[in-house]
Amino acid sequence: MKDINLIATTTFGLEAVAKRELEALGYGNIKVENGKIEFKGGLDDIVKTNLWLRTVDRVLVKLAEFKATSFEELFQGTRAVQWADWIPEDGAFIVEGKSINSKLYSISDSQRIAEKAIVDKLKEKYPVEWFSKSGARYRIEVSILKDIATITLDTSGDGLHKRGYRDRAGDAPIKETLAAAMILLSYWNKDRVLLDPFCGSGTILIEAAMIGRNMAPGLDRNFDAEKWSIISPEIWSSERIKARSAIDFDSQLKLLGCDTDKRSILRARDNAANLGLEDDIAFFMKDMRDVDINDEYGVVITNPPYGERMGEREEVRKLYTDFGSKFRPLETWSIYVITSNEEFESLYGKKADRKRKLYNGRIKVDYYQFYGPRPK
Repeated sequence: MKDINLIATTTFGLEAVAKRELEALGYGNIKVENGKIEFKGGLDDIVKTNLWLRTVDRVLVKLAEFKATSFEELFQGTRAVQWADWIPEDGAFIVEGKSINSKLYSISDSQRIAEKAIVDKLKEKYPVEWFSKSGARYRIEVSILKDIATITLDTSGDGLHKRGYRDRAGDAPIKETLAAAMILLSYWNKDRVLLDPFCGSGTILIEAAMIGRNMAPGLDRNFDAEKWSIISPEIWSSERIKARSAIDFDSQLKLLGCDTDKRSILRARDNAANLGLEDDIAFFMKDMRDVDINDEYGVVITNPPYGERMGEREEVRKLYTDFGSKFRPLETWSIYVITSNEEFESLYGKKADRKRKLYNGRIKVDYYQFYGPRPK
């Protein structure tokens, strides 16, 4: 199988970043749509992309796409897939669904019809009355958009933002995939100082360290497709060996994170230690107003408090004003801030060079980018 249709799903706004990641891994003929990037590959590419993509939520196999305005069309289109090529007799297949602006609006009915079609097709291969579903998990999604049904198989399992290092998140964590995207959208590189003055549980700096060290983000976790019989264990082993050999152990990173909450600093240190990065990041307890800026050039990337609750709003307004007073004068530094607070630019005291709309979980946010000089 060298011509599998694959889909990398993303948070809205990160499609261009994910596309660049795929291009850097050597993929071409990439098709970008809202929230997803389509490309082609083989079984080894399922492994490679799950291990390496930093800003993607999931890697899916696109098994079929067809018009479905009736349950009969949905049944026949789903049944036409060669399911036994993917799912063994004991496969624990689960059918999920969604429908937007389509005649088949009942998700539960569509799931039921699709599962019936899958069972009917599998019985051609496996002479059984019922399927035990005692083996590996196969998550199938029937997505119907404007009467076009797309059938996909999820290779990732847990979302790819779950790298495995964050045992304990803070009260308002940022997803690892979004943190990685913020870094990849910035001027930071491994030779520059990076400061997160509201570091929380350390996600932004840990993602930066992984990028700086060229560590595959999926190296320390498992995936649903790892248990599939169609993908040889040797492929997983080979790709992991390649990923480990690609790690840069020689570069000297200068990553700094501070927070006023002691528990957050302890969490951040634990999370970094889970990846063996505790010597690469200096986490310390300090108010950002009191941080000493000694380097001529540097980058700030941060996710400050948003002030969503009533009692916090005035406190956050003052925090943003003080943040501007502290970092706005640093003309040789690049400053990157993500927040849902629409007053940020006026409180910071300067209009951003660029503002990108993103989502932190379900919260719509803006990523404010204040450019210093580009790295030479």
